Amino acid sequence: MIAVATTLLAALFAALLFDQYAARRAPYQLAWAFGATAFAVAAGAESAAQLAGWSEPLYRVWYLTGAVWTAGWLGAGTILLLAKTRFGYWYALCLALAGLFTILVARRLEDAGAGPTALGYALAAWATAVVIAWLTYLASPRWSGAAVLFTVALSVVALPLVATAPLPAPGWAVDPATGAPVALLLPPSLRLLTPLLNVSGALALLTGALFSAYVFMPKRRTLPYSSDPNQRGDELLFNLAIAPVALTVNFFRSLPLAMRAWREGTLNRRVPATILIALGAFLPSLTDTLNRGGSTEAYALGKLLGAALLLLGFLASVEEPNEIGLPLVGAPLRAVLRRIRG
Repeated sequence: MIAVATTLLAALFAALLFDQYAARRAPYQLAWAFGATAFAVAAGAESAAQLAGWSEPLYRVWYLTGAVWTAGWLGAGTILLLAKTRFGYWYALCLALAGLFTILVARRLEDAGAGPTALGYALAAWATAVVIAWLTYLASPRWSGAAVLFTVALSVVALPLVATAPLPAPGWAVDPATGAPVALLLPPSLRLLTPLLNVSGALALLTGALFSAYVFMPKRRTLPYSSDPNQRGDELLFNLAIAPVALTVNFFRSLPLAMRAWREGTLNRRVPATILIALGAFLPSLTDTLNRGGSTEAYALGKLLGAALLLLGFLASVEEPNEIGLPLVGAPLRAVLRRIRG
C-alpha cells in the first residue's frame, strides 16, 4: 500500500508540473516534471511487483527511472531555476564530490573493471565541474546548460546499459527481510553511473531549495561574503571557500526573522514551499543511502514522505489556486488551497 500511495502522489506531482509547464513554458518546470514522472514510474514498478511479483523487466524499469533518472532530473530543474545566480559554484562542487564518491563506491565492488570505470566517470564529472565553475565565474547562465547537458548525456548512456545488462537468475534482487529492491545484480558500469546523477542531483535539489528559501526570507547576515567576480583572485577564492559556512550560519540566524514574518503573515510563500521541497529531497536520499548500505527498513516510507513533501511544497508555491487547471483533481485542489489560505 505504501508503494501505491507513493505512485499516486508522485503521479499527481508530475501532472501538476506538466500542467504548469503548459501554461508558463519554463524549462525548469519541464525538467522537474520529467523527474517526477520517473519517480512515479519507479514507484509504480514497485507497486506492480508487490501485487504480481518482481520480474526482470520491472526490475530494469525500476532501476532506470528510480535509481538513475529521478534525482538527476529533479536536480536539473533546480539548476535551471537558479541559472542566473552564482549557484553554479556550489553545483560544480556537488559534481566534484559525486565523482569522488563514485571512486569510493568502486573500491567496495569486487570487480576488476570497477576501478577504471569509476575513474572514467569521475574524470567526466570533474571536467564538467571545471566548465561549470568557469562559466559561473564569467556570470554566464550557460553554466546551467552545461550541467543539464551532462545530465542528458548520463541519462542517454544509461538506457542501453540498463536494457542490455546481464542479470543472473532470477533477474532481480530484493532484500529478503523487507522486500525492497536492491542493485546487487547490476554490473559496475551501471552501479557506478548512478552516484553521478544521484549525489549531484539530490544535493542540487536539497541545497537549491534551501538557497531559494534563504533568498526570499528576511535575512540577518552574521557572516558576510561576496561572489563578485571583479574582486581580486585570492579574495574570490577565500569568499568561495567560506560561502557554504557563511550561508549556513546566516540561514539559521535568519530563521527567527522568518518565523516572525510567518506569524505576521508577511513571509514570502516561496520560503515554506522551498523548505518543504528540501525536506522532500532529503528523506528519499537518506533512505536510498541506507538502502545501499544494507538497511532497507525505511526505504518505502522515505519514498512516500518524500513524494508527499514535494507535492506539498509545490502546492504551497502556487500563487493563485486558479493556476491549477487539471481535470478531475483540479477543482478539489483549488478548493483546499482557498480554504487553507482563507
